[in-house]
Amino acid sequence: MSEGRRLLETRIDVRWGDMDAYGHVNNATYASYVEEARIRWFASLGGPWRTAEHEPVIAAQTINYRRQLEWPAVLRVSLVAERVGNSSLTIGFTIAAHDDAGIVHADGSNVLVWVDPASGRSVPLPALVRAAATGA
Repeated sequence: MSEGRRLLETRIDVRWGDMDAYGHVNNATYASYVEEARIRWFASLGGPWRTAEHEPVIAAQTINYRRQLEWPAVLRVSLVAERVGNSSLTIGFTIAAHDDAGIVHADGSNVLVWVDPASGRSVPLPALVRAAATGA
């Protein structure tokens, strides 16, 4: 994860059902951990980040798998704003051990684009989201 404005750091517990037949957390589940952290950040904004006129969609996602993850485990998922565009926000993330941030299981980024749900066309980033992501 590159440097950026810190958005959120949250604790997420690995569930037994997150594991696959090989006995480690399934690769797709890492995206779910990031999604959970992202929704917690949105909820912390205290206002409408999603309305009938605008909502975020994932335009791109990158996950670098650094270390296998097994149950039981407690994770620290950290989010930073890497880039703020006209209608997009790139959020970098790190999934690390909760008690040792030096043990990184995955990192990467998500590009979110706000769109008009009716037309599917991009719209300007909501002011609330822009302010939270830039600190302005």
